[in-house]
Amino acid sequence: MASVIKSPQSRDVSPQRRASRQNFETWSWLFMRVSGIILFFLALVHFFIMHILHDVTTTTVAFVAARYQNPLWKIFDWLLLSLGLLHGTNGLRYIMDDYVRSPLKRVLVKSTVYGVSGILFFVGTLTIITFK
Repeated sequence: MASVIKSPQSRDVSPQRRASRQNFETWSWLFMRVSGIILFFLALVHFFIMHILHDVTTTTVAFVAARYQNPLWKIFDWLLLSLGLLHGTNGLRYIMDDYVRSPLKRVLVKSTVYGVSGILFFVGTLTIITFK
């Protein structure tokens, strides 16, 4: 009888090991797909309203204030801001993992990117919430 040699990749995977594969990277991968689809439609609506229905030169503080009287526009703009920042930051995380080899440099670069993203998110959210 010939013995069958199994490669490490073909060995049986226990249910416990299979469950552990749904880690941060799995959810990050799924988030990129779902947020990309949602962002596509949010960006199309934004582009249509801001660049086709209205001329860019007519976009004033009064136009934004009138639009923000409806809280759904604030939610729309906040979704566009938050999903765009999270999607972009997650994409940068993929790039940093691929190209920044030194652990110290990786920590510094990621800290800088996450810090800038956090500040932009905070300022953008504060602007949308407090706009009068």
